[in-house]
Amino acid sequence: MSFDSLGLCAELLKAIADQGYITPTPIQTEAIPAIFEGSDLLAGAQTGTGKTAAFALPIVQRLSESIPEGKRRRPRVLVLVPTRELAAQVSDEMQNYGRRLALRSTMIYGGVNIQAQIERLHRGVDIVVATPGRLLDHAERATINLSKIEYLVLDEADRMLDLGFIDDILKVAEYLPAKRQTLLFSATYAPNIKALADELLDNPCHIEVARRNLAADAVTQVVYPAERKLKREMLSHLIIDGKWEQVLVFCRTRYGADKLTAELLYDGIKAAAIHSNKSQSIRTRTLGEFKRGELRVLVATDVAARGLDIEQLPHVVNYELPQVAEDYVHRIGRTGRAGEAGLAISLVAQEEQPRLTAIEKLLKYAIPRQTLAAFPHVVFRKMAATKPLKTANEPAKPKPAVARPAKAHTTETKTAAKPKKVQKSTKTRTVAGSKSATVTKKVKVNTGRPAPKGRRGTRS
Repeated sequence: MSFDSLGLCAELLKAIADQGYITPTPIQTEAIPAIFEGSDLLAGAQTGTGKTAAFALPIVQRLSESIPEGKRRRPRVLVLVPTRELAAQVSDEMQNYGRRLALRSTMIYGGVNIQAQIERLHRGVDIVVATPGRLLDHAERATINLSKIEYLVLDEADRMLDLGFIDDILKVAEYLPAKRQTLLFSATYAPNIKALADELLDNPCHIEVARRNLAADAVTQVVYPAERKLKREMLSHLIIDGKWEQVLVFCRTRYGADKLTAELLYDGIKAAAIHSNKSQSIRTRTLGEFKRGELRVLVATDVAARGLDIEQLPHVVNYELPQVAEDYVHRIGRTGRAGEAGLAISLVAQEEQPRLTAIEKLLKYAIPRQTLAAFPHVVFRKMAATKPLKTANEPAKPKPAVARPAKAHTTETKTAAKPKKVQKSTKTRTVAGSKSATVTKKVKVNTGRPAPKGRRGTRS
């Protein structure tokens, strides 16, 4: 099937051809006709399979068929996304398609000056791509009018729920007209996604073009057993010895990302980090440098697990496994996009084996293990067996008696506490007219705190 058969206009077909796309992906083949029909949509597909174009192309075409008169336009499309990076990616695609049909698009997210966003909204836009929190700020300030929204898109809905945006999404829905077309796209299906769909979608069309929670087939996955203290050396060895020119490395924490970046720079590898503590301008500039090949390594937290669209990214490394198994799928989905081959390597320490087990349970297969010739002594040890939990009705097992050596002297009853000893001090003095005599005098010795400084003890 070709894009021509999906009913897209000539301007959009030219935009697709300029991007080098020839045939639509499965999610595009299924979703574009359904959106043209006007029904709500619940769609699930692997990350990196073209979900953005699947909803952007038909929506842009429909908007172009009825452009309102006047310069002051109110938003007619609202796309909600979980992260700033994904907002930038979706907004870029919307602008690429929309400007060919005289449509205006803008993005709204936190971490930047809100006044510039207010000014763009005041000039009038057709499409708004936003994160839920900052959008609510605008709605409560009345700097955005959502009463004319015709299309609501929830992109990466599962990630938004993972980040706790469920209440914000429902509050945003209160500002929207009841009559609208709602599209929910998710990389994975979960019960909470179904619950959200029941709340917002009206008799939706269901599309699922791939097995649930399955990593992209174009990605080759490998696990390298690693001692935690050797991980950085292994990573530098892989990059230098393998002559990698572009690699995305994931850490679990912001501190860990900054620390690893400093160590890679010490090894002579040009690297930079992006995470939520970085300003949006720094994150945007760093990502641009990485895409242009000016950076060899981009170290990121899970803020970049979704929303990063880097063409032909060859390598992804899990320096630390994610806390949530589903995030592994999205991390490695940054490579192997649009049919391109990719390699995803995980450096797994002994204490991370439970996370690896959870990931393999999600994938429903074991990830191949390999070893590096330069680190032959690194092996997996067997996990320690955990003690079974004792049930409430189960009687406690008596502890075995431990033989103790008998004491030399034992008593049947405790003796009374002995009084404090009184140390005797002996003085000798000579009495006139007699032989030397010894005078014994009892003196109490203070066994408590020492005398304060500056005072002398009792004279002897």
